[in-house]
Amino acid sequence: MTKTASSAPASNAGQRGRPREFDLDAALDGAITVFTRKGFHGVSISELAGAMNVSAGSLYKAFPDKHAIYMAALNRYISLRQQQTARDIAAAANGYGAIAAMLQAYAALSSGEVGLLGCLVVASNVELASNDNDIAKRVKTQLDGYEKRFAELIATGQKDGSIRNDLDPDSMATTLVCLTQGMRVVGKSGATLATMQQTVAQALHMLV
Repeated sequence: MTKTASSAPASNAGQRGRPREFDLDAALDGAITVFTRKGFHGVSISELAGAMNVSAGSLYKAFPDKHAIYMAALNRYISLRQQQTARDIAAAANGYGAIAAMLQAYAALSSGEVGLLGCLVVASNVELASNDNDIAKRVKTQLDGYEKRFAELIATGQKDGSIRNDLDPDSMATTLVCLTQGMRVVGKSGATLATMQQTVAQALHMLV
């Protein structure tokens, strides 16, 4: 179901009192792109309104301030990434296959045009987390979630025989989180898919 957000009341006398609405998800998708590209401090409200295809006045009626828009965009970005990750690993035959699928997805996200755009979680962590407790908590929750998922998949792989048993799942999961977040940073410099796939191959070699 498409989410909508109420904005300013309609100007027509016959529609007085009825709020105009806009597609919230589509608007936040626009905010994700501009925030990821330019950062929180580098984006003006007028730029945000343009990217979200909403007037500045309507924007302020839907959100109390720019920080609230950023948090909503970050939450949507994280939700979309979580959904995509679930799809990436759904068809995996074993723990190793699931991790391979996740890492290959990171390789694609960390190269080419999408790699140059970057990751909103990484951008938030670098630009804002040290001075913004709300952002810091949200980013930490997301990274902790990735670490937990990696640890669970490693443990699954050890049980099904696809991953070596002498690895500590938690320690290896931390390593994979550091690797994948680093890939997103390097992707901002124009890394190629081949380079990122080589990185993934090295990481997967550690598991067997």
